Amino acid sequence: RLPTEAEWEKAARYDPASGRSRRYPWGDAEPSPDHANLGQRHLRPAPAGAYPAGASPLGARQLIGDVWEWTASDFLPYPGFVAFPYREYSEVFFGPEHKVLRGGSFAVAPVACRGTFRNWDLPVRRQIFAGFRTARDAG
Repeated sequence: RLPTEAEWEKAARYDPASGRSRRYPWGDAEPSPDHANLGQRHLRPAPAGAYPAGASPLGARQLIGDVWEWTASDFLPYPGFVAFPYREYSEVFFGPEHKVLRGGSFAVAPVACRGTFRNWDLPVRRQIFAGFRTARDAG
């Protein structure tokens, strides 16, 4: 199954050792070429395992860059959500027909790839900058 937006964000930001959320999977430092495939450096997704320095404390790799990752969540507001970079980019698309994408892609600038950035699209569209990872229930 696809992860929910909350599951994706926990895998990307939660540090169990400190109990806090980090800005990026690797910590709070800005992305570098060692962390993620961003900013059109390679013009395609990197091979799996290409960025071990960008792994989260939970062991998930390449959550930032490469491709926007589909989630199972509808694109809706939540408490504390602030539209970025401007209201019309997101708020007019709230609703169950659009799904949340997270993590950025190789084609976008690092400013849009922090662990909290929310993108959206219609799940029926083929999107060259999007992909998915699967999740499973624990137990």
